[in-house]
Amino acid sequence: MYGLVNKAIKDLVVNNHGEEKWKEICELSGFEDEEFIGMNPYPDKLTYDLVMNGARVLKSDAGALLEAFGEYWILYTADEGYGDLMDLTGSSFVEFLTNLDMLHYRIGNIMPKLAPPQFSTRNETSNSVELEYRSHREGLVPMLHGLIRGLGKRFEMNVTIEQIQVKDEQNDCHVFLIKW
Repeated sequence: MYGLVNKAIKDLVVNNHGEEKWKEICELSGFEDEEFIGMNPYPDKLTYDLVMNGARVLKSDAGALLEAFGEYWILYTADEGYGDLMDLTGSSFVEFLTNLDMLHYRIGNIMPKLAPPQFSTRNETSNSVELEYRSHREGLVPMLHGLIRGLGKRFEMNVTIEQIQVKDEQNDCHVFLIKW
């Protein structure tokens, strides 16, 4: 994953738990540099280690940490210079969800080693939509829950998310029912 993701994890931890906790997480994760370079790719293993060790140090569940990070990520990326790009992705919650792959495509032009998940929407009603989620990275479903909640806040909507299909041998994707 790109350094921007790891920088956001750092900011989330430091802002909520302090620099000392972050240093402890880095030590356990074997990360010795002072900072992450936002546009540099890092091994996925480092990001997973930061989350797992973050949960350990903060005495939290890794899923809960990923969910908090997902929500934080929406605000963080807007503040880190991607707000205009996010604005172009959609003027409504559903439009934004529908255009997530296009957003990742555009970001891929400046981050060529980006390996984003894939999304598609289906069964839209006046107060719900189903979101299909495909990723080669395992274990990030809790982050998606946080991302959806963060997007709801961005669009000033109270959203709920329920997983209605799990990716397995019969299904090629996770599916979520999102209501507002």
